[in-house]
Amino acid sequence: MNHLQTIYHLQPTPTARVQQRLAVRGIVARGRELLLLYTGRYDDYSLPGGGVEANEDHALALARELAEETGARDVRILRPFGLIDEFRPPRGDYDVLHMLSYCYVCRIAATLAAPQMEAYEINNRMQPRWLDVDAAIAHNQAVLARGAAGMGLSIVRETALLRRIAQALDASEL
Repeated sequence: MNHLQTIYHLQPTPTARVQQRLAVRGIVARGRELLLLYTGRYDDYSLPGGGVEANEDHALALARELAEETGARDVRILRPFGLIDEFRPPRGDYDVLHMLSYCYVCRIAATLAAPQMEAYEINNRMQPRWLDVDAAIAHNQAVLARGAAGMGLSIVRETALLRRIAQALDASEL
């Protein structure tokens, strides 16, 4: 898969204990509109997706995550889009979390079912929305410019992905 970018929220030392987490993210487009998640807690837009379970196939993980978060049905991966990796603050007994986000261009059924979000997603006030990619980028950039204290780290990755998607749409490559 094409490597898009590495993001450093912190610089790992050579002796750092690194936890690796794999995630999948779905790019579902209707023209320039994307199926996105709005997170009220952070006031940002992101691609739907999430963690890959141990030994789980990316296609199955993506179908599960899109169904849970957006109600998407009949998820079909058309092609890989790219990989973003990032080094983030740790979880648990590690020094660094190395997140690998595999992004895929997908097709879904024409209508969405009801999302089946997890408790933390409900608490974060996540909502699936169709939104023009340029509007999502502008919104996230405004949030980044404000530098709000409660801003999540994921907005950096998501805004970079949205920019790449907009470029692909402009070049008719999506």
